[in-house]
Amino acid sequence: VTLLDINNSVPADLYKQDIEGKFPYKLTDTFMGFHCGNTSSLCMKNCSIKYQLIQARLMGKDITKGTLEGQIAPGDATMFRLQSSADAKLASYIAEGRFLDVDPCSFGSIGVVAIPGFARFYRHVLVQKRFPHHGAFGFAKCGGILFESLKLLGVEDVSAPLPATALYPSENPFG
Repeated sequence: VTLLDINNSVPADLYKQDIEGKFPYKLTDTFMGFHCGNTSSLCMKNCSIKYQLIQARLMGKDITKGTLEGQIAPGDATMFRLQSSADAKLASYIAEGRFLDVDPCSFGSIGVVAIPGFARFYRHVLVQKRFPHHGAFGFAKCGGILFESLKLLGVEDVSAPLPATALYPSENPFG
């Protein structure tokens, strides 16, 4: 499992060059899963120890040694988060997808992620329910097990991506 930012989009030119026609995903199904270097080398396609680029710009290389950077290995993935509100209500989301075998052309521990219907899910679940921009990523499809575990724990608010034919509760039925 690793923790990644989920708020970075795939550039249109990278999508056209490396994803469109090669994978069954729209641009709006894709995003960059990124963090500064916390992903295990066992989950990376390629990696090396580097300076953390953002911090090195601000503080110099002597302070920022030791981040593991590279492309996350392609394969199945499950994005997950469980959190509590200020009034102790638990909410969660689960989304299954894939890390694509696409060079993200960036730094950090990073991979191009594809989750069908991601743009709608992001807007109507992650943003509207105020989930932070970090999510846990498992390197397998394990949504079913996570969902059943959350039911056993009594978590009532569990969201998942909906097909295009189903509306989210907050979604405008008139488009």
